[in-house]
Amino acid sequence: MADLFEDYRLGPGWDEMFAAAGMPRETYETLHATLQPLSSADLGVRADVLARAFLDQGITFALKGVERPFPLDIVPRIISAAEWSVVEAGVAQRIRALEAFLADVYGAGEVLAAGVVPRSVVVTSAHFHREAAGIVPHNGVRVHVAGVDLVRDEVGTFRVLEDNVRVPSGVSYVMENRRAMSHVLPEVFAATRIRPVESYPSQLLRALREAAPASAGGDPTVVVLTPGVHNSAYFEHALLAREMGVELVEGRDLVCAGNRVAMRTTAGEQRVDVIYRRIDDEFLDPVQFRADSILGVAGLLNAARAGQVTIANAVGNGVADDKLLYTYVPDLIRFYLGEEPALPNVETYRLADPDVLAHVLDRLDTLVLKPVDGSGGAGIVIGSQATDVELAEVRAQLRRDPRGWIAQREVKLSMVPTLIGNRLRARHVDLRPFAVNDGTRISVLPGGLTRVALPEGALVVNSSQGGGSKDTWVLAAPQGPAEPAPVRRHVREADPAPRPDPGPGVSSAQQQQQQQQKGGAPC
Repeated sequence: MADLFEDYRLGPGWDEMFAAAGMPRETYETLHATLQPLSSADLGVRADVLARAFLDQGITFALKGVERPFPLDIVPRIISAAEWSVVEAGVAQRIRALEAFLADVYGAGEVLAAGVVPRSVVVTSAHFHREAAGIVPHNGVRVHVAGVDLVRDEVGTFRVLEDNVRVPSGVSYVMENRRAMSHVLPEVFAATRIRPVESYPSQLLRALREAAPASAGGDPTVVVLTPGVHNSAYFEHALLAREMGVELVEGRDLVCAGNRVAMRTTAGEQRVDVIYRRIDDEFLDPVQFRADSILGVAGLLNAARAGQVTIANAVGNGVADDKLLYTYVPDLIRFYLGEEPALPNVETYRLADPDVLAHVLDRLDTLVLKPVDGSGGAGIVIGSQATDVELAEVRAQLRRDPRGWIAQREVKLSMVPTLIGNRLRARHVDLRPFAVNDGTRISVLPGGLTRVALPEGALVVNSSQGGGSKDTWVLAAPQGPAEPAPVRRHVREADPAPRPDPGPGVSSAQQQQQQQQKGGAPC
């Protein structure tokens, strides 16, 4: 074997390339055969080309307050057609259930009356917004875009780690990773049938146009609303607007009067029908939420309530991706869809029960503790890697605010060979597939964003914690790409990390743009 794999050790997690030492799985045989004869110098040259491509295009993320190129590893992750069919079905199923839950919780509240989800779980969520009550989307879609984070456990089973149905980010890296990788590993692309990802902007635009209010007529105006250039995901906002052929706007470019939203242009005001917002709820409308917000549009929620504009994703979606609500999603699938979950959750403890809390406190060093409203890996404590001081601190926080935390079994995430220095080494990965709901079909982008923990033994893959990414290849089935999963209207059967304080000299506008991490760093 070439020196690239010299001393390659199978890690504690499921190795996705190797079934045993030196024995690649069928899915990776072509890639392995390409890499094996390369020297470390050959692969290093190709890796440098990748890095320069991202640097030249300004594809960056914020780490400790500094913008830097987003690390893209040269070894792609490969998922077979059969494996992907399970992921695709499970993600679509999950979105259908969450759509039904959001319509219900901001409407009749049947799920609360039935006791499937305790009312206290909903009303104590920081992202349950009563201001969203009464806003009924034209085509019933609240989750236009979703990012469902998955991991593979110790036996290779895909499990859901968390749901992201507010303003999930990271799809720009999926598209740019693919463009870059096609230039540095052309021989593998030529020998492998890889499902494409470049159709995402057109799928998103179709979904946004389908969501337009009836008053828009046949040619709705769609815009992308960004916090501004100081947001860490501004590159993504600009890319999606450009690829969809729509205007990229800031709050100051829009005006709301008479429950209608218009965009200021050199030719005068132009009506806006659909706003794909990349701004958190709290900053979206200073009349309804934070009065000091200079990023949003005053009166926007009233316009949405009047049916004159569609906000995508819908306001108030955050109650559905609260990490405590996550523990109830399998029950929501059964309640609304009458189905068993296609993708299991990671085993999770709800700490509001005193007995469960006591059990968790007794074994903190074996669990992963997560704040329910955290993002970007912020606040996560991995018990087996924590110091005594860190465990004492989280113990106190759990006792003080059990509703604010969940505890999960520590999953040894699956591993994929990753270029570290001049050798390939096993590193832990996760996966964020992106799905688009146009009201008729849920299309799951084949691949998604694979994030890789670059430090040896690290389990936190977030870019804000020093992680990188991999291009994710989904192999096409012999009969061709699978059809998108249909949206099924529910019929119930009877039974990202806040960025650091920028310091003095930074305007409040810049601070607010940088705070938008749910629409910011990819995690």
